[in-house]
Amino acid sequence: MTKYYIGLSITYHDPALAIVNDQGDVLFAEATERYLQSKRALNCPADPLLHVQALLQQYCPDAGEFVIASNWRKKRPLYENIVAALGCLTAAGLKKTGIKRLRSPLKNYQLHHMIACQRNNINSAGLNLARIIAQDYPGCAVSFVDYHHHLTHAATACYSSPFSESACAVIDSFGENGSMGFYHYKDQRLQCLYETRGTGSIGFYYMKVTELCGFDWLKGEEWKVMGLAPYGQLNQELYELLKTTITVQGYECLHRSKDLFTSIAALEKFKRHKGDAIQLAADLAFTGQYFFAELMTQLLQHVQQETGCEKLVLGGGCALNSAYNGQIKKRTDFNQVFIPSAPADDGTALGAAWLALHHDQPKLAFTNSAIKSPYLGATISDTDVKNLMQYNRVLDIQYLPENICTITAELLAKGQLIGWIQGRAEFGPRALGNRSILADPCFATTKDKINQQVKFRESFRPFAPSVLHEHADEFFEYYHESPYMDKTLRIHDAMQAKIAAVCHIDGTGRLQTVKQEWNPRFYQLISCFYQQTRIPVLLNTSFNVMGKPLVHTLDDALGVFLNTGLDALVVNDYLIRKPRNE
Repeated sequence: MTKYYIGLSITYHDPALAIVNDQGDVLFAEATERYLQSKRALNCPADPLLHVQALLQQYCPDAGEFVIASNWRKKRPLYENIVAALGCLTAAGLKKTGIKRLRSPLKNYQLHHMIACQRNNINSAGLNLARIIAQDYPGCAVSFVDYHHHLTHAATACYSSPFSESACAVIDSFGENGSMGFYHYKDQRLQCLYETRGTGSIGFYYMKVTELCGFDWLKGEEWKVMGLAPYGQLNQELYELLKTTITVQGYECLHRSKDLFTSIAALEKFKRHKGDAIQLAADLAFTGQYFFAELMTQLLQHVQQETGCEKLVLGGGCALNSAYNGQIKKRTDFNQVFIPSAPADDGTALGAAWLALHHDQPKLAFTNSAIKSPYLGATISDTDVKNLMQYNRVLDIQYLPENICTITAELLAKGQLIGWIQGRAEFGPRALGNRSILADPCFATTKDKINQQVKFRESFRPFAPSVLHEHADEFFEYYHESPYMDKTLRIHDAMQAKIAAVCHIDGTGRLQTVKQEWNPRFYQLISCFYQQTRIPVLLNTSFNVMGKPLVHTLDDALGVFLNTGLDALVVNDYLIRKPRNE
């Protein structure tokens, strides 16, 4: 009988579930949004009732004991308990008057809404799991543990890194008491160096910039700020104003101005209003990203000086800022940087499970010699495709086990847009070659074609280059590995025209390093494309349309395929094409 550790990210946004056995093997990890097909799965449980029943049956057949680990402490901070007692965390209380405004760029009702949602999720954490375990595993012991939020971020990042020792920075929007935690990781132990307190938050700052640009941070549209920023330039007046709102001192992120709210009000002058052209926010996005990079650099350089470590592990929501991540080695004294595949809150499900396991078995070795696989989610089986073949009367479906990569590469080289599904889904927000839309990167017009006919999103949004590791130096300046599409690097001037579809306006690309040992099938496909075109790169974007998560089932994939401009769909060894126009 096996002891299983089930980690839950019970954050009100991006909930997730991870299953780890008592040997430390990650059996499953996936964000709940995939199963629900609801972007970010706002206010949804991490353990949907019927879904979690199927997961336990599949991954925990011999369970003798369960440990359910959560990524938030059940003991809540003093301020939260006070405002709850005052009724501010109820629906009616969100607009309650007479409450002092919190020192934050966000408004009280926004902050209290987040706290209220978080509080509700903490109170109901693991409820569905407990119900299913009681029903299907009546003889199993069940225990519950909860961990400090930023510690679960740090555990996810450090235990999945290839380092045996490193500095670790968790930079987020908020945790139990503050927005950041800093750690020294050595010999599988996480020593907390400093935990911030108060509302000073680089995450909240970036959320405010997102809001000012006319985007919606509840929908996770910080991505749009990063994509739009290279179209703008520094606005000196705005930059000086931003500097009066927030500053970094050592490990602390503080509100610099005594009159913070006057500064926040002054920012409204730069806001893009509904109906305004997106281009009007380009300078705002550039300046906001520029100042973000300054704040991050000050923090990380302080961490490096305090720890003396040359290796950095970065976690938290701010670690998704790939535009900055690619600059860390140049702007700080760290010479190696690792960011996990799921650095934001979905990833903390895995961190919570690992912490629970480590508590029970402190001497159990986490192998830190290699990059951990991000392919931890659900699969789409051949049986699903065979059922489609049996009852489908329209689609052209071929089974090509011997040459699926060669034929797909030929279609890509002809300019076709391909939906590509292989094996297990990625854990984290980015498609890494298993739930991807792929295209030839050579022509600039391909970018517009995908944005307009497949993704249905804004024209300024860039696409990622997936590149064979052994050729990456030929294309990227100061190349260093980016296994999870986590860093943006500059493309050599001479190569920008050769891969124009994945070259952003500033000459950069958010690359994915592809190695055979990390993803043999995706490596084989890019190699076949290289043999035909002499270009060892593919355009890679997530298999979804704007506003939806990555596809989860074959039905999801067919919905995108049939309702967009995709030319073909590849599922495992099957090539699916639309009816030929005779």
